Amino acid sequence: MSLAGKVAVVTGATRGCGRAIAVELGRAGATVYVTGRTTRETRSPMQRPETIEETGELVEAAGGKAVVVRCDFTSVSDVDALKARIESEVDGIDILVDDVWGGDMYFHFDAPYWETPLEDALTLTHNALDTHLIALHKLLPLVVARRGLVLEVTDGDNDDYVGAGLPYYLAKCGIRALGRALGVELKKYDCVGLAVTPGFLRSESMLDHFEVTEENWRDAVGKLAPVDFKISETPYLLARGVAALAQDPEVARFAGQTLASWTLMKEYGYTDIDGDRPDFGRWLTEVRHGGKDEVTTPPDDYR
Repeated sequence: MSLAGKVAVVTGATRGCGRAIAVELGRAGATVYVTGRTTRETRSPMQRPETIEETGELVEAAGGKAVVVRCDFTSVSDVDALKARIESEVDGIDILVDDVWGGDMYFHFDAPYWETPLEDALTLTHNALDTHLIALHKLLPLVVARRGLVLEVTDGDNDDYVGAGLPYYLAKCGIRALGRALGVELKKYDCVGLAVTPGFLRSESMLDHFEVTEENWRDAVGKLAPVDFKISETPYLLARGVAALAQDPEVARFAGQTLASWTLMKEYGYTDIDGDRPDFGRWLTEVRHGGKDEVTTPPDDYR
């Protein structure tokens, strides 16, 4: 447990990659501040059932120590309160994982941008970008105090436009840009900053969208889900990579980059929790962008 004695803060830890990252950092021995909006008493506008208390219990079950704190990262006062609590309990942050999103309800990819509600676009960018800026402004001093690591969580490892709509594209490019800038700015303080991304994610909401569970998710392929869902991954594929980065004494070699789950999987030699090794990046390169037929190309060749 090489992260024993280390302090991690995970924003957006209620579900998805944030939850899995909190668990894996705890498994490696860290004390994890589990932060997000949804508690057992109060749901966020996302109206999802997952809670930060559940994430905290998973961290503890994995061997870590969880400190569960409700925090709405759109609220400066909430983040000020989080900072004050951390300062009262520990002397800094070793690992900050910035995973706030909150945009699922607000992005549109099936209509021209000008025909979609402007309020949705503005809310998405507020939830997905302003929150990261607020978290960084308030919490970076605590990272600098411990010469720590900052990881920005995005979607995609490059800035190619994939048709998910302008606000979504802006948000995800913006997070990659933060990773690049942090790689430069934090180096001045002997800290490391970069961005990370999952591939086709089997998050709780994605499984619900395709009307399957983690146990029977393959049943959705070719029905509600596209064929490349066969190369999907659990949130733990990226989370295991984040834990490996946090334990890597030479992590500075990645400063400013955006590292994908499949890249980290190869770099550190691990598998997803189901034993698979889904290489969504190679699928994108060879099939979606490389001209191979998506229907006849065996997806299992990329696992």
